[in-house]
Amino acid sequence: MTDAARSPRPQLLAAASVAAHAGVVSESEHEALRADIRRLSTMLGRTVAQQSGDELLELIEQVRRLSRAATEGENGTDSADTEITRLLSGLDAGTAVALARAFSQYFQLANVAEQLHRSNELRTLRPADRRPLRTVMQRLARDADHDEVQAVLARAELRPVFTAHPTESTRQSVLGILRRVADALDRGAPDEELTALIDLLWQTDEIRPGKPTVADEARAIGWYMEQLGSHAVPELLAALEAEARAAGFEVPGTARPLALGTWVGGDRDGNPNVTPAVTAEVMRLYADRALRIHRDLAETLVSELSISTRVVGVSEELRASLARDRRALPEIHDRYIRLNANEPYRLKASYVQARLENTRGRLAAGTPHVEGRDYLGAAGYLADLEVMDRSLRRHLGERIADATLARAIRTGRALGLHLAALDVREHGDAHHEALAALYARLGEPDTPYQELDREGRTALLSRELAGGRPLAARHGDLPEPADRVMATFDMLHDAQHRYGEEAASTYIVSMAKGVDDLLAVAVLAREAGMVDLSESTGRSSLDLVPLFETVEELSRAGALLHGLLSDPGYRRHVRQRGDVQEVMLGYSDSNKGAGITTSQWEIHRAQRQLRDVAAEHGVRLRLFHGRGGSVGRGGGPAGEAVAATPFGTVDATMKVTEQGEVVSDKYSLPALAHDNLEIMLAAMLDATLLHQASHWPAGTLARWDEAMTAVSDAARSAYRRLVESPGLPEFFTTATPVEELGRLNVGSRPSRRPGRGTPTLDDLRAIPWVFGWTQTRMVVPGWYGVGSGLRAAREAGYGPVLDEMREWAFFSNLLGNVEMTLAKTDLRIAADYVFALVDPAHQPIFDDIRAEHERTLREVLRLAGAGTLLARHPVLRNTLAVRAAYLEPLHHLQVELLAQRRKVDEPDPDLHRALLLTINGIAAGLRNTG
Repeated sequence: MTDAARSPRPQLLAAASVAAHAGVVSESEHEALRADIRRLSTMLGRTVAQQSGDELLELIEQVRRLSRAATEGENGTDSADTEITRLLSGLDAGTAVALARAFSQYFQLANVAEQLHRSNELRTLRPADRRPLRTVMQRLARDADHDEVQAVLARAELRPVFTAHPTESTRQSVLGILRRVADALDRGAPDEELTALIDLLWQTDEIRPGKPTVADEARAIGWYMEQLGSHAVPELLAALEAEARAAGFEVPGTARPLALGTWVGGDRDGNPNVTPAVTAEVMRLYADRALRIHRDLAETLVSELSISTRVVGVSEELRASLARDRRALPEIHDRYIRLNANEPYRLKASYVQARLENTRGRLAAGTPHVEGRDYLGAAGYLADLEVMDRSLRRHLGERIADATLARAIRTGRALGLHLAALDVREHGDAHHEALAALYARLGEPDTPYQELDREGRTALLSRELAGGRPLAARHGDLPEPADRVMATFDMLHDAQHRYGEEAASTYIVSMAKGVDDLLAVAVLAREAGMVDLSESTGRSSLDLVPLFETVEELSRAGALLHGLLSDPGYRRHVRQRGDVQEVMLGYSDSNKGAGITTSQWEIHRAQRQLRDVAAEHGVRLRLFHGRGGSVGRGGGPAGEAVAATPFGTVDATMKVTEQGEVVSDKYSLPALAHDNLEIMLAAMLDATLLHQASHWPAGTLARWDEAMTAVSDAARSAYRRLVESPGLPEFFTTATPVEELGRLNVGSRPSRRPGRGTPTLDDLRAIPWVFGWTQTRMVVPGWYGVGSGLRAAREAGYGPVLDEMREWAFFSNLLGNVEMTLAKTDLRIAADYVFALVDPAHQPIFDDIRAEHERTLREVLRLAGAGTLLARHPVLRNTLAVRAAYLEPLHHLQVELLAQRRKVDEPDPDLHRALLLTINGIAAGLRNTG
């Protein structure tokens, strides 16, 4: 192995570090940001004084001064804490509401200013010659095989998948105002315009009046996806084509390097509100947004393509297509032929525009597709555009074709006519319950289905899949719960015929634990006509995806995939899907069950297993990373996360969830959206083409694996001791506002899984688990156990190996994310929650948390070679310190309000509202919820 191969891969995206991900990092931009924040906070103060009185403003300033003393002064910290507590404990509920609103809105305004300045900073940090795509293309031209690069560009696809998990605690109405504030700041708008927006913000209720419906969530997420589809997506694809061409490559015209996905309206696991009817409504909503984008582009083409046959020729192919268009849409010909008789491109664009409008009308009315009059999927739409493109390029119109028409084609390929591919997710048990009902009606097998073990179910379902007989007559009523489950498959089948197959072709099985969990879905999909394994006419229109969520399933991921691909019927299904098998990796539940260290390590090892098994079976692996927004749920800088994956696991395609507050933070501003997508796309190409073999000798990796396993084992033991501590459920639910989260109306899905009896921590979803710890500044899921793991490994003699491992992308990424989480952890504040709210009998648990925090801090700083957190990023450290001072009063107020709330069965409405406002404000201040 060469020295170059032994050395670590150069960091592709240095600016995509943990620090850059977390905020502004340059001194100059930091000063500009502080100036904008001072300007906005001064305006907010004037609004508060004008609309709520000088007394409130004076109270805000008094609390702010005490809070700064509490966070900055070592000697006066205790007295300042006491004074804040005294001041806030005497507040009436109405004043508490106003105070919470003021500090919350400060953070909302600070965040939008920070997003704007991060966007400005990126232009400085990454000038054109240092953009991620240019960097990776230059490296590929130098270090990769040309034909291999071309093959990867032909099949590359990055798909961010937008979900509606309840981690975005800010209303869309408020986000809309904040977007206008960002625009005004960016334009250098006068104070009068900004003050009016701040007045509007103050007079807008931050708390949702009711729980959002699934359709509400779809409208919210659809707005972001429409903005991406209109701007960042086509612009990034144009940049990719340009950078590839400059490096000597060509992105094929049929490629789709970027597409959008969503779970909103398809995620049924634990959400009874997602019904087939709701899914159908949501898909119409997404399609309407996509058609709006394409219609606007078509309208621009009608305006721009004034090319006349009196000046230049056109292709016979275009003439023939216009003749077909005239027969299919005579009314369009009659309307425009007089004006456009010698302008065939304008006439063609008018036909395209009419078909788009007809498609929109067909979907709204639910009527069948009519060939020639409307579009079914994007294929016909793209074919019309490509006829014009070929004609232009053959008749001296290359530069004309490279303008709006090229943008329309890129947009059409990326969005289809559906905007985003909808993934459906359901719990594995639901399918077995449905099959049990179907088999019971048939009187089969001899041992009732529900009594079969996994091996018995696998054998039965394998035979069923191979045989092809229908289990039920589809024209009659089905027994429950089979009727409910089959309604979902029937809806998917209908959606594929209404919008095109690519609009809804992924079915994810939650809590996949055995081969039978996937075979069950294959059998049910066959019942709905989406899987046909017959030799002559067979085809499958649905990808079946196991989701491995716990560390136990992650550790067995390779074995399960091997068993699945060894089944002849299932292997035939995968072959019909292009020999691609998608697998989803769950970060949230694995963290909740085993802690961050073991979760990350088992996900890393699962990827290695899956890579090797897929290669053994001749199947391409598409990994779907189910990351959340916080580090405790797999969050962190996207580029570094891709670089930290095992070699050979990224194979030209990748899916990753975008959730909650991450969506607004990454995608509110066009420049940030473009940058985030570019980082991920560049990292995916880099990992695919330059990280297919290890960059380290086998002996080095084996040594690191051994040390990392020692770290993980000890970390998991420490974490399990905490979560299994007697009284931990009571400690968590009383020390944190997690019970109040259910009243915040942040999502359509319940915060707890359905269960019986007294709720337990196992019933609690991973999102509120992280949310609760974060609100109190304990942030346990982001670091707990790391210190015990590192110390145990060091004491076992792995100290020198741990020092080596700082060069390992996986390990350095883990440590960097933990360091950032530790910087947001404040056990001084957490102590206020514990000693004011928790039963003294359960308070010793906090001693364990403090001890592990001290261990983790010491071990992380030891490996970082620093005396303080974020020592390499003083600007960011200063930013977090300023935020801490403004967070202080919200924490004190939340503790006081929680204490008052728990003394009564039914709280005063203002008390309830004030408490929810503190939750919103702390989430905004930390730029993180769950």
